[in-house]
Amino acid sequence: MSAPVLTGPSAELDDLSVWPASTARLPGGNLSVGGVSLTDVAERFDTPAYVLDEGEVRARCRTYRAVFPDADVLYAAKAFLSRAMVRWIDEEGLGLDACSAGELELAVTAGFPAARIVLHGNAKSPRDIETALRLGVGRIVVDSPSEIARLAAQVGSGGRQKVMVRVVPGVSAGGHEKIRTGTDGQKFGLSLTDGSAQHAIARVLGQPQLELTGLHCHIGSQITDVKPYLVAVRRMVGLMARIKESHGVTFPELDMGGGHGVAYRAGESALDLTALARRLNGKLSASCAAAGLPVPRLVIEPGRAVAAPAGVAVYRVLAVKPTGSTMFVAVDGGMSDNPRPALYGARYAPRLIGRSTTAEPVATTVVGRHCEAGDILAADVLLPGDVRPGDLLAVPVSGAYQLSMASDYNLVGRPPVVAVHDGSARLLVRRETQEDFRRRDIGA
Repeated sequence: MSAPVLTGPSAELDDLSVWPASTARLPGGNLSVGGVSLTDVAERFDTPAYVLDEGEVRARCRTYRAVFPDADVLYAAKAFLSRAMVRWIDEEGLGLDACSAGELELAVTAGFPAARIVLHGNAKSPRDIETALRLGVGRIVVDSPSEIARLAAQVGSGGRQKVMVRVVPGVSAGGHEKIRTGTDGQKFGLSLTDGSAQHAIARVLGQPQLELTGLHCHIGSQITDVKPYLVAVRRMVGLMARIKESHGVTFPELDMGGGHGVAYRAGESALDLTALARRLNGKLSASCAAAGLPVPRLVIEPGRAVAAPAGVAVYRVLAVKPTGSTMFVAVDGGMSDNPRPALYGARYAPRLIGRSTTAEPVATTVVGRHCEAGDILAADVLLPGDVRPGDLLAVPVSGAYQLSMASDYNLVGRPPVVAVHDGSARLLVRRETQEDFRRRDIGA
């Protein structure tokens, strides 16, 4: 007998379009991901917990390799990094985009080839640069004029380091003003419009310790439209043509960054990667032909688009409180494990799991346990009207910029990460404990 077809609000609650491809419905209102029941994960590893579908991560890496076969694809470590993630990325043939000595050390000690790592950062510390040079990273992206002489000095007279220069192309794109990085007036990169980029490029070319292999730009995050990338690549090629004319240098590489948007809730748009690859390569080839330049090797840096859709956060309901016209559902996590809603209004779609219900959906605000009015995980979302303490809520698209941005607010402790694959679950990152806090606090 076929399952009934749901319509209206009930259909919205049952939509699995933004969940990992391995997600399956189980009896009793439960779901499995990677062949593992989410309620079993909650019972075995407690809550809150992150579930990461290894198969989804690998499939998304392979999609990038398929649609960008002639490009270097670097996974942006800032989205989420662990030793297992490093291994998956390496085995799927991607490079790595790192932003700190910590990310570099974790990746290399986990076996990732340093030559396939690019170091970013608007304010690299001496330790960041020393670690990058000691490990032998493939590229360092110059982000400010003051970095040039300092980097050359740390390389030393007998050494040589490949670098790129980060350019701000004057393109506004991204899901929120706090994640738009392609326009003047923010901390990243060197402006194309005021000549800062051209001046920095000339200075780098004058440093024998630095080998300038190409230009870099990153216009923003959570971008779902191809057009801003096309504008950016045209402006970057224009700069490359001017550099060739003034310095006689042709760059072999062009890094267009990442920021590829994903859908967080059913019905939202995601960036079409096939269209991006086709149109970006086409615009790059046409722009280079018009400028009389050879086509450089393209580099892209997806992070969210690889990790976010592979993750599911699982929480337990602690309290339900009707207040005026609002139904508040409080869970055992919050802004300490997912600061994105508080930082820039990110919107999620929690789902009740672990039991069946025929209760009508009601508008609900899912909040965290922390001492902040802004500790809201999901505002004005539909949940069954009989949701109660002890229930489990699962939140899809939770694999990126959650644990990597987590804090110890209220000394709650950061959740574990549990990998699921082919019906088995294993711990990747353990839960932070009260003993961890005690050991760090050495004062008396």
